[in-house]
Amino acid sequence: MTGNIVINQVIILFLIMIAGFYANKRDIINQETRKKLSEILVRITLPAMIIYSYNQEFSQELLKNSWIMIVYSFGIHIFTAIISSFIFNRFPKNVKDILKFATIYSNCGYMGLPILEVLYGKIGIFYASMYITAFNIFTWTNGVMIFTGEKNTKALKKALLNPGIIAVFAGMMIFIFSIKLPYPVFKTFEILGTMTTPLSMLIIGSLIADVKFKELFSGWALYYISLIRLLILPLFVLSVLKISGVNDTTLLGACVTTVAMPAAANTAVFAERYNGDAYFASRTVAFTTILSMITIPAILYLI
Repeated sequence: MTGNIVINQVIILFLIMIAGFYANKRDIINQETRKKLSEILVRITLPAMIIYSYNQEFSQELLKNSWIMIVYSFGIHIFTAIISSFIFNRFPKNVKDILKFATIYSNCGYMGLPILEVLYGKIGIFYASMYITAFNIFTWTNGVMIFTGEKNTKALKKALLNPGIIAVFAGMMIFIFSIKLPYPVFKTFEILGTMTTPLSMLIIGSLIADVKFKELFSGWALYYISLIRLLILPLFVLSVLKISGVNDTTLLGACVTTVAMPAAANTAVFAERYNGDAYFASRTVAFTTILSMITIPAILYLI
């Protein structure tokens, strides 16, 4: 995909975000509405998109690459969890917790899936769903522990029962055993899945609208986390994968793109749920998302 097409696709996503921003300012989408839309996305449209992506011809290469993606996704989450435990020690705890969470967890679902879909089609979603599997397991274990300091074994069970992970397992069965879904069922998953992109961008745009403009660009912590999240980590991953001999362009692109996304929307959700600094978390999500409109095309161009 040429640079111009990538830029155009990112601009389209940005324009949908502006629509979400407008909807928030006009009180069409408020906090309660956003919560409901997020439930629809997480429980219905995103799982449908994942299952739809697995409905393709079985191949040993895809299966092998899916295992590479799983190993990579667990590796990058473990690596970022380790480095984030000491690179933010200069900050107060309330800020440090947000920065750690934002370093480990990218917006691989709300933004990653739509971008990978327009870049690589169903195969892009196929690979991204592997990354999201590790993402969900880590967020409900390590992610919760960042804010609470407590280990919760029940959280792992909740993570494994997440609709997205269930969709991955169901999709893998469809893919491995070459199960052909009836046309009405297949088409239903396709139509529901296509709702994921506009829905996710509307939610992110609405979230950004909650942040005061004057405070959006203040504080060097935002620039520090943006440098790490949007440039250092994806460039590091790109270098490591190139040195490791990963030659499959789609697999390489999927790996780098998932980690090049801005801070996960869950950064604000978890901060609010576990008594963290929810407003700073919202600023972090908003700031990194806006900057990512510039950094994502640059990283994709390097790929």
